[in-house]
Amino acid sequence: MEHPNLKTWPESAARLIEVAAGRAFADVVIRGGVWVNVHTCECLENSDLAIADGRFAYCGADASHCIGPETDVIEAQGRFMIPGLCDGHMHIESGMLTPAEFAAAVIPHGTTTMFTDPHEIANVLGLAGVKLMHDEALIQPISIYTQMPSCAPSAPGLETTGFEITADDVAEAMSWPGIIGLGEMMNFPGVMAGDPKMLAEIAATQNAGKTVGGHYASLDLAGFQVYAAGGPADDHEGTCEADAMARVRQGMRSMMRLGSAWYDVESQITAVTEKGLDPRNFILCTDDCHSGTLVNDGHMNRVVRHAIACGCDPVVALQMATINTATHFGLERELGSIAPGRRADVILTSDLKELPIEHVIARGKTIAKDGKIAVDCLHLDWPQSARETVHLGKTLAASDFVITAPEGLNQATANVIGVVENQAPTKALKRDILVKDGILEPSGATCQIALVERHRATGDVVNGLVEGFGYTGDMAIASTVAHDSHQMIVVGTSRENMALAANRLGEVGGGVTVWKDGKELALVELPIAGLMSDSPAVEVAAKADQMVNAMQDCGCTLNNAYMQHSLLALVVIPEIRISDLGLVDVTKFEMIDLFEDPT
Repeated sequence: MEHPNLKTWPESAARLIEVAAGRAFADVVIRGGVWVNVHTCECLENSDLAIADGRFAYCGADASHCIGPETDVIEAQGRFMIPGLCDGHMHIESGMLTPAEFAAAVIPHGTTTMFTDPHEIANVLGLAGVKLMHDEALIQPISIYTQMPSCAPSAPGLETTGFEITADDVAEAMSWPGIIGLGEMMNFPGVMAGDPKMLAEIAATQNAGKTVGGHYASLDLAGFQVYAAGGPADDHEGTCEADAMARVRQGMRSMMRLGSAWYDVESQITAVTEKGLDPRNFILCTDDCHSGTLVNDGHMNRVVRHAIACGCDPVVALQMATINTATHFGLERELGSIAPGRRADVILTSDLKELPIEHVIARGKTIAKDGKIAVDCLHLDWPQSARETVHLGKTLAASDFVITAPEGLNQATANVIGVVENQAPTKALKRDILVKDGILEPSGATCQIALVERHRATGDVVNGLVEGFGYTGDMAIASTVAHDSHQMIVVGTSRENMALAANRLGEVGGGVTVWKDGKELALVELPIAGLMSDSPAVEVAAKADQMVNAMQDCGCTLNNAYMQHSLLALVVIPEIRISDLGLVDVTKFEMIDLFEDPT
């Protein structure tokens, strides 16, 4: 992928040589900084950087020979000059924002490159949705590469999506200019079983010379070697040190994530800090960050700071968020470091540990300074077909959320989804639930969950039980963000409030809404595919903060519980989930009944 503001390589190389030799003048010179060299793990004091045509031309002790009358000279004043930060695996849709607004949110935090997998929109709009994400990504002032989604549905036979991604779709996308590889291969049982469709997608990617993303979510590492043999080159689903070590020992990159609700860096980085494994095989990423996290806490700068706080050497942590990522995707000569010929993506910071992002340059141009964005992020004109995607087909009633118990019981033993704070996996629980007049009446820590079909206007409702949010009183929260099929997920303690919440999302065209005692406490409108808003990130974040506060008002005690809510239908992460077909045992990849057999 090349940006229109950058010249082709032969023409650019000639100019870089002229500038480096002092026979032509640089566009920009950054003078008197500490050059953080991620190639050698050094901090080189009193260094200058000369930039021409959006690339580094000269990196060394004195660039005075590159300065002309029209050269923009930036005084680093002894600050650290670090490469622009790269997010090696993430989903823009999780930010509730379009690519343009996501870019605008993360630019002030120093992110200059992202590798994004738009499989959320693929489940709703298919290849056409992926193309829209790809096209808007290409026109941003930072580098946003797209991984072609591999699994829609994520687990064939266990869920129904709005669209299905085929091997032919993958092969077609490999010719698009911004496609960098294949998105996370979530159907790991299919890969391990030699499924022809999964292998065809991997082959199409490898034949195009591009990178295959991995996703091995099993808690059992016994089959990991089989999965690795299929071709995935990285994996972000590790949650402990053994997971990280297993991945790099098989020649894969271990991607350690810190998202809004995934805290998997601290438990894995000991593979480097204590076990001494080669850090160049480890990558930092976010995976899923909602808008509130982006606006209030940061993006990849937050992840790097966290890795350092977990005991990682600051320059090594920066390697994991720059050169390691670029190398993994075959872009080491293009970005991820401060060196001649690379894209001039650089950050000035006064502290290598706390990492305040004071000045951000991408492709040789200042894009943010002192926390303020300095460029425009261009928007596509999203078609109406992308804005009309919530089709319930009927008005839902409280009766749609009634769970009928097996006949003759006063109490029923049920399979319950157990939420785990700050992690993607759930627990498969068994609970004895009160039955009144033949209807299940959950109480205490257990409340209801429902999946409402929203792609084909059937309005079908699958009911189940969930535990761990801490909800009390009469409440409900509904969301059309329901990874990965993105049906509608409704969780509540009141069937009346569940119906109100579901109908509200049908009315506004998607989003997240929280109800209590028959009144709406919060609403985040997500009109694009029911997943994203093209409003500014600050506005969306404010509504997301209100949503989080409303969830707490309903008794929720979990950190970033919205992320947990949105993954309750993700039928490729153990142990138990819900889909439009029923409850799924993700340790066995098979459907199970809500009720245990009383015999």
